[in-house]
Amino acid sequence: MCLGLQLATAQTVFIKSAKIIFEKKVNIKEQLANNQWLNDEAKEKMGKYRTTNWEYSFNDSTSVYRAKAKESLSDNAFFFSADNTDELFTDFAKSNRMKRKSIMGNDFILKDSIPRLKWKITHDLRKIAGYECRKAIAMINDTVTVVAFYTDEILLKGGPEGFTGLPGMILGLAIPRYNTTWFATKIEAKNVDILNITAPAKGKRTDTEKDFKKMIDLYTRYDDKKNPRKIADIKKELYSLFL
Repeated sequence: MCLGLQLATAQTVFIKSAKIIFEKKVNIKEQLANNQWLNDEAKEKMGKYRTTNWEYSFNDSTSVYRAKAKESLSDNAFFFSADNTDELFTDFAKSNRMKRKSIMGNDFILKDSIPRLKWKITHDLRKIAGYECRKAIAMINDTVTVVAFYTDEILLKGGPEGFTGLPGMILGLAIPRYNTTWFATKIEAKNVDILNITAPAKGKRTDTEKDFKKMIDLYTRYDDKKNPRKIADIKKELYSLFL
């Protein structure tokens, strides 16, 4: 009995540190189907998907999620590709995160707590990047459904785009309302040292009320001044789950 237990334990290797490459896919044709600014000819010329690659590095208590350099656009050359400097650092031990966000060519550092979602775990299984994943469902913004697939072979309860809170790492994510998916395509877990993850340092701080107002002013520079948005709504955009 003891021998059998030892063999079973030896076969299970839990990953404490790795790099995961996520492919983010947005169905542009669906997103812009009702767009009045683009004519039918322009919509016909654009590719169906806009595809970008993101890197998620983690150890046993922290993670960082950022766009890979020279991200590819797949079949959609309709959109101009610029370097994306956004990144999200999460400290799971302290239950907080730090976000570097680019606004009008300026990088800002935003501090935030880790959002809590109510996940419903199902019995559905799916293989992603060689790992067996279980399906879970949650809601954001009251009415938007999020479908996630997580593996408990990776201990950290993290995932792409700031989604967390399941009993393991999220390797697949879909938000049908936003025509967007994220799926792990590569996991560098073998012979990976425990990674040293650091918070973003390059960027303008927003710790004081004065600094935060400067960022808000820049973010809303081209807003309709006659119909200003509520600060609460602006903050929701800046601190949303999405980069």
